[in-house]
Amino acid sequence: MTELYEAELIVQQREFTADGVLALTLRHPLGEELPGWEPGAHVDVVLGPELERQYSLCGDPADRQAWRIAVLREPDGRGGSSYVHEKLDHGYTVRVRGPRNHFALAPAPRYRFVAGGIGITPILPMLAAAEAAGAEWTLLYGGRTRNSMAFTEELGRYGDRVTIAPQDESGLLDLDSVLTGVREGTLVYCCGPGALLDAVEERCPTGLLRVERFQPKVQDTGADREFEVELARTGRTLTVPADVSVLDTVRAAGVEVLFSCTEGTCGTCETEIVEGTPDHRDSVLTEEERAAGETMLICVSRCRGKRLVLDL
Repeated sequence: MTELYEAELIVQQREFTADGVLALTLRHPLGEELPGWEPGAHVDVVLGPELERQYSLCGDPADRQAWRIAVLREPDGRGGSSYVHEKLDHGYTVRVRGPRNHFALAPAPRYRFVAGGIGITPILPMLAAAEAAGAEWTLLYGGRTRNSMAFTEELGRYGDRVTIAPQDESGLLDLDSVLTGVREGTLVYCCGPGALLDAVEERCPTGLLRVERFQPKVQDTGADREFEVELARTGRTLTVPADVSVLDTVRAAGVEVLFSCTEGTCGTCETEIVEGTPDHRDSVLTEEERAAGETMLICVSRCRGKRLVLDL
């Protein structure tokens, strides 16, 4: 896999873009250019030992001097958002790795964008890209209240192509109004809570939908069994027990591998497959990527046969 950029970046700007949503602008302390990125990309923010989170880049891809992320404070979360809100003040530094992109904007003449809550972050630069490409597009954007919805002022420049629909004003999003009759040549991009993504999947033809999930999709995987994993770089073979992940097995054997969420949602542990058939259980790879069988997320995915050979 390609080695990712990693550096200590400085918080140049803090700005609340909605109730509970903090936008941070990050720069290199020496003014060095940051790697380029495309809409849909995210970065890993290393907040401390065992505390690493992924946040979508929501600024301007053409700006190589700064990366912008936006973080929703979740009081009942696992501590990452609280750390960002409380600790990452102006002038502080934080280690950032990336970018990587599992939600890339594919070329199309028409787009239908659907965002829920903080799910607007990866969608925001997509709108600018679609606009620059001359594509036909609309955005349906929902949230609990208008004050909780980030970047509404920025979205105002797009006029009636953007529909802002706070739940306390208009109820649940009217998905049928934007998805009924979606046809070939139109791509649907959706990011937000799992219930929203599930509802969009029910209404959208196969092959036209691209989603990004914050939480893993519930899957009925059946009973697990043990299998073998060969590490191609050393020839070493490990046994993966039925109740242990590939990630935990290789780490226990002393193999260093990048990982973060351990839920199959961030893509950090994506690993190339040299041989064997994976049992994909992630919420990141597209159906096309799964069918190709070239990579797998070793934190959750397993083996359909008795043996895998991985590029480790």
